Amino acid sequence: MMVNIAFVGFGGVGQALAEILLQRKDSLNDSYGLDAKVVAVADMMKGSVYDPDGLDVEKLLEAVREDGSVENLSGGSRMKRGWNSLDTIAHSNADVIVEVTFTDVNTGEPAITHCRTAFENKKSVVTTNKGPVALAYRELAELAKSQGVFFGFEGTVMSGTPALRMPVETLAGNQIKEIKGILNGTTNYILTEMEKGYSYQDSLEKAQKLGYAEADPTSDVEGYDARYKAAILANYLMGEPLSHTEIECEGISEVTSEQVQEALLDGKKLRLLARVKNEQGIIKASVKPERIDADDPLAGVMGATNAIVYECDLAGPIMLTGAGAGLKETGFSLLIDLIHYQKEKQLAKI
Repeated sequence: MMVNIAFVGFGGVGQALAEILLQRKDSLNDSYGLDAKVVAVADMMKGSVYDPDGLDVEKLLEAVREDGSVENLSGGSRMKRGWNSLDTIAHSNADVIVEVTFTDVNTGEPAITHCRTAFENKKSVVTTNKGPVALAYRELAELAKSQGVFFGFEGTVMSGTPALRMPVETLAGNQIKEIKGILNGTTNYILTEMEKGYSYQDSLEKAQKLGYAEADPTSDVEGYDARYKAAILANYLMGEPLSHTEIECEGISEVTSEQVQEALLDGKKLRLLARVKNEQGIIKASVKPERIDADDPLAGVMGATNAIVYECDLAGPIMLTGAGAGLKETGFSLLIDLIHYQKEKQLAKI
């Protein structure tokens, strides 16, 4: 079944998904019935283009990588240029909006408005933006349900590692008593470098050189990124409308080399842990550096890797580990959601 897709935002993640769709077009159709046609791109920096008959994805990628713009792309007589993101969402013939804009995590905008506009126009959304899920999950999920459309956000917690889909589908029947994890690769890299004897500042600078940390690393090192992810886990997996502002948060910027080495001498390791816990029906969450036993599975997670443990009443502790970032990995998370969108559409027809 043909699925028309519009990209709202077309940076590295959007381009990674477009490349996957191009390279695996036949296998996706054969295996999952997903016949994806890209009909629009709207990006604040790269311009916008819309063709209801479909865009040539190979030429689209060439144009954006060579010229930094999509508006020089040639097309048919029905091609339009210059639409903004809201025009593209509301007036294109897209079935699914791939929302991958640069979004302010403090306000969730413009991604929240993009999601709301899509749902109001009976269009599905897949996104990697944390803001809509951390700040407005209940409203957006209810709106999507009322409109009979799909809302996918697998990549918001651990990129292409299925930290959301996996527990819902494969741990069904369990009560998850606690979720704990290393949800920020930057801070984990810094802490594991400090275990080697490097200072916090030297470890941070190394992370920046390797591309793990931004020039302004505040969101990572102060725990804000992990706090948003904890809010998503609380809202989606625990069913609790917990605001990120209600989550205790402490980062690693004040952690010293001496503290890291003292932990090692005591047979422990320092890790920045996000926890979401069900305490007799009350959901509580925190993000802070913790000393954990060296034989704890999370203690062995090194470098920029992410990991999460689900404490289940029937299955016991289940641990999932993998990359928490990366263009291809995050593009794959969007593909996961598109495949599940397609499966839901097929089931609805049975």
